[in-house]
Amino acid sequence: MEHRRLTLAVLGDSIAFGTGATHPGDALGPRLVRVLADAGIDCELAVHAVPGAVSADLDAQVRRAGSPDLALVVIGANDLSRLVPPSSAAAQLGTAVRRLRERGADVLVVPAPDMSSIPWVPQQFRALVRVASDELHRRQTAAVQAAGGVVAPIAGELASRFSAQPTLFGTDRFHPSSSGYALIAEALTPIVLSIARTRAAA
Repeated sequence: MEHRRLTLAVLGDSIAFGTGATHPGDALGPRLVRVLADAGIDCELAVHAVPGAVSADLDAQVRRAGSPDLALVVIGANDLSRLVPPSSAAAQLGTAVRRLRERGADVLVVPAPDMSSIPWVPQQFRALVRVASDELHRRQTAAVQAAGGVVAPIAGELASRFSAQPTLFGTDRFHPSSSGYALIAEALTPIVLSIARTRAAA
């Protein structure tokens, strides 16, 4: 049976965009497209993510995305750093997921990272930052699931790996390095492949 070409839209912030990667091909979107190609799934990539975006900015990105088969949304770090109320950020994310689902997309969300793993966060503030990160993550998870999306269950594993390996951060000690993006893409691969194979065979 011949599979049709899929469309992958990447929305969100600088991590979705690939800031910190040495080469554009090291970002999440290109890495996942290569993974899909290796699995025999032809995929067209469109990156709508904007560095610095918060959840309120997803509305414009969703409008630009159209009707993709699969939408990957990475959001939350800037909501945390700018002290956006977790309830507001989660509601805005939920609305974005719902609109993408209404257009027929499968939606995979990578929620707020554990910002306490970032090297420049002072040790005395890390417990507070971890609590704030967990609260936003919890609210995002509930909003995404209520809207019909899927949350990637990778936050805990990635936080531990990033804390233990400083080389996973780029030179700004905030964004992932190319190695960091490789690790995130690897963690996302089983979920993305499962969704894409179902779509491709439909």
